Amino acid sequence: MNDVVVHKFGGSCLRDSSDLDIISTIIKSQPSKIVVVVSALWGTTDRLLRAANEPRYATRLVSDLRKQHLRFSPGIDESIFAEKFNNVLLGIDKSLFNLSKNPESSVDVNTLLAAGERLSALVVANELRKQGLDANAVGSEDVGICLNGTDTATNVDIEKSITMLDHSAFRGIPVITGWFGEGKDGNLALLSRGGSDHTAAAVARILDAKKLILWKDVDGVLSVNPRWGVNSKPIPYLGYDEARELSRVDAPVIHHTTMSPVKDYGIPIEIRNLHSQYTDSAPTIIGPNIIQSNQLKAIGCMRSVVKISAEIGDIISQSKVLGQLLIELDQENITCWSVKSSPSKVDFIVSQQELTATSEVIQRNLPISHIEFYSCLISFIGTNNREVIDDRIPGIKTAELELTYLDSTELSVQYLCNTDDIINLMKSLSNVVLKKSKR
Repeated sequence: MNDVVVHKFGGSCLRDSSDLDIISTIIKSQPSKIVVVVSALWGTTDRLLRAANEPRYATRLVSDLRKQHLRFSPGIDESIFAEKFNNVLLGIDKSLFNLSKNPESSVDVNTLLAAGERLSALVVANELRKQGLDANAVGSEDVGICLNGTDTATNVDIEKSITMLDHSAFRGIPVITGWFGEGKDGNLALLSRGGSDHTAAAVARILDAKKLILWKDVDGVLSVNPRWGVNSKPIPYLGYDEARELSRVDAPVIHHTTMSPVKDYGIPIEIRNLHSQYTDSAPTIIGPNIIQSNQLKAIGCMRSVVKISAEIGDIISQSKVLGQLLIELDQENITCWSVKSSPSKVDFIVSQQELTATSEVIQRNLPISHIEFYSCLISFIGTNNREVIDDRIPGIKTAELELTYLDSTELSVQYLCNTDDIINLMKSLSNVVLKKSKR
């Protein structure tokens, strides 16, 4: 099925009924075999989460969701999807009732939250059918998408999904629900928020697709996150690992797990703006890593980090102890932004929010010698050559430029910083990325 193109439409592309007109136009114009993956309509998941956590907000939820989705797709309650549409709404009502009796029921929580994607798939499929397209709404678990976890999971189990894949479900234009799938226990499991991008990438890998297009409300991945008040242009090309690093640190445009399913198979990812004119070349293309040591592409900023230093002890057992530590941190879903070891100690950089949990894991294995707080971690993406950064920084005039070199990876140079004004820091450092090297 390598003529397949997977199109993913996130919640930011499903804000208004007019977005569905654009989506229909896009799909109608595509010459390839199309598979669509969707998130819930904008704001729907937040409403479902709030209802799950605070039942007093659930009273009018089913009625409001019915009206919202009817505004997006008038007549869906009388279409061939009417029965499924009503069943999803009844399922929301049932889940809310069950949660009022047992608030800890993960099965009911997941069933409730998955309803947002189910409704969205029905709405999108119904609008495509109005345009004469043979679109069919499909639940990801019904297609055979399996997640590597129970209740929650970090990724799709690709190999199991390939085995379980129901090819008969891919008739016409399948509109597949993102974000969830069948867990290891047979019940629904959810990915982390934003994980529908990962679902789409997994579908692309499972179907051996020609490419994956992620439709957003921005023009590609920018060199500097606009939240820092800096105008920058889209990055034309990012390697898979560059995109992952930037998305982990400071680029919410794509989920950091998106690249993993397609990386080893070279399936390109295009980032396109739903509201921009369609051109042959996407604003940003993500593909195989092409390392050029002086090609600085982007700068990311991770707020509020902490460096935890632990005594490593016997150098002979260092690798074994460190390996065990990393396994335990992963089991606790703790993200280490940097791990740097020397003969006498090892330094871990984690979010300040995870300080307590990280310290508990480390102390089970090693004594902690020092803890130091930083306002942010700065990552220069696209080079592992510190000299490239040092070449450009002297021309940056700012009193806030107090960077402590942390580490260099294959594709980034990282610094720690303590400043009371991160916005001003990022505005100043953006010039390091945007200006040309003097060398």
